[in-house]
Amino acid sequence: MSILVGIDIGGTKCAVSIGKASNQSVEIIGKDKFLTPDSPEQAIEMLMETTTNLLEKLEITVIDAIGISCGSPLDSNRGLILSPPNLPNWDQVDVITPFQKRFSVPVSLQNDANACALAEWKWGAGQGCRNMVFLTFGTGMGAGLILDGKLYAGTNDNAGEVGHVRLEDEGPVGYGKAGSFEGFCSGGGVAKLAQEKAEKHLKDGKTTLFCRTPEEISEITTKKVGEAAQSGDPLAIEVFEIVAKKLGKGLAFIVDILNPERIVIGSIYGRQQSLLEAITLEVLSKEALPQSLAVCEIVPAGLGEQVGDYASLSVALNTLEVGG
Repeated sequence: MSILVGIDIGGTKCAVSIGKASNQSVEIIGKDKFLTPDSPEQAIEMLMETTTNLLEKLEITVIDAIGISCGSPLDSNRGLILSPPNLPNWDQVDVITPFQKRFSVPVSLQNDANACALAEWKWGAGQGCRNMVFLTFGTGMGAGLILDGKLYAGTNDNAGEVGHVRLEDEGPVGYGKAGSFEGFCSGGGVAKLAQEKAEKHLKDGKTTLFCRTPEEISEITTKKVGEAAQSGDPLAIEVFEIVAKKLGKGLAFIVDILNPERIVIGSIYGRQQSLLEAITLEVLSKEALPQSLAVCEIVPAGLGEQVGDYASLSVALNTLEVGG
């Protein structure tokens, strides 16, 4: 059993988790969070102080490793955060060295998609796989890749950026590209698609549960569209049918190229599986190589909404097992 510290750095909040973990299970025994300061130096100092306070509160004197999870881009080998969109002041920020100096244990950094992939592989729906892909399908669309029994991050930490792949010539803009996988299959993408549909719907003199007036168009969210679809709203259902078809098409690329045994999908897929699954699998069966699809399962995240809580802890465990 290892005592692990997980550090999650986000644009809105930072969190510290303490966990007792093995390769098969993990128990979070302490957690604290705070709003992310503008200054990276202040945030790092607060994270270290929070870690110290949690360890003292839990009467823990020895820890085995620290894992840090943060949005891309970053350089995991050098421990640098390279100005992610949600952390614009964090340019070339070394987050590993301060923790190494303070706690004298192995420390490593991974982007949030890779961290979630590790968590699902170790403790969630990816357990037992040698080849697994985790798709975030949340605010954005990114992938974490477990290939041949280990995390694959690519030459410079850019492996798995599936959200940038263009699925159609036209469509909602995601990851800076119209018609991209992220444009159709992400929280922002679903909302944009719904806004476009609602605007046309209202001009035609129709209404929808998730948008009754033109003034409400800018307030449309994926959550509102999902609730409307679950209530039987035809336009909301149409939006999710489009999203499901694009998800199936995107999954086919992954199945054909990587030949995984399992694709684990987080966030929106788990919440709206009843709306997405059948259509997604139907499209996937038409688009993917039959031999590859025959050995691949498509499942929601086993850790559910808590996958983010376990992500940084899995980075710490990975640090112990393979050195980061």
